[in-house]
Amino acid sequence: MGAAGKGVYICADEEEAVRALEECLVSARFGEAGATVVVEEFLRGEELSLFCLTDGRAVLLLAPAQDFKRALDGDEGPNTGGMGAYSPVPHMPADVVDRSVREIFEPVVRQLEREGARFQGLLYGGLMVTADGPKVLEFNCRFGDPETQVVLPRMDSDLAEPMLACAEGNLAPYAPRWRPEACVTVVLASGGYPGDYETGKEIKGVERAASMPDVFVFHAGTKKRRKLVTTGGRVLAVSALGADLAQARARAYDAVEAIEFKGKQFRTDIALRAAEMEGKA
Repeated sequence: MGAAGKGVYICADEEEAVRALEECLVSARFGEAGATVVVEEFLRGEELSLFCLTDGRAVLLLAPAQDFKRALDGDEGPNTGGMGAYSPVPHMPADVVDRSVREIFEPVVRQLEREGARFQGLLYGGLMVTADGPKVLEFNCRFGDPETQVVLPRMDSDLAEPMLACAEGNLAPYAPRWRPEACVTVVLASGGYPGDYETGKEIKGVERAASMPDVFVFHAGTKKRRKLVTTGGRVLAVSALGADLAQARARAYDAVEAIEFKGKQFRTDIALRAAEMEGKA
């Protein structure tokens, strides 16, 4: 049982912690998934998302990304499955990324092999880069959403080849090529997400947005009946490439404005701080 990426509470004090426990254990907001609660250390720092392909021995890092979990601008509101992302992460030192692969991903892969559970495929690590170095928030054995929507558009080589190499156990020779452009994705969600929301709302403007230069519209909570309608909390992810993060942001938000459905909800600050920092570099 899972909570669809929404069963996390980041509590600043005891009062918030008590409220979170009541929602899980008393109100049963997450059903059976909330019947067990795990209490973890509060981590301060910068989030970092890393994807690594592995054949069970070699580990191949893909382009780093950063996502935005909170529902509202300024990292306010409840946690979600992700409201947007960007790649690359120019202010993240290369040595931190290298350390994350060396001290987290590679030991995990080696330990799995030692335990007779050799893993071949993709490991996604959601990390928090703290004053003490990178710490693991979560691991998944799949591509993460919405980070995938900014990593893969930047890939300038064939993804199928290293994926096949993972399965065949000969990943070591591969080195992916990356486009120099930045990519930003903005998630369009149903009104009220991640809480209660309505579905069945007609979506207009997707074709217009997708026809814009270097724009990709990824479907998540949609369904095509006689017309395109919403079927979930996160409806669409609108990605755009640009010469830098500022241009990628501008293109993504231009495409966002072209899409309409009742209750459309999105953050307006995806990659904003990173673009400002990049402009001052």
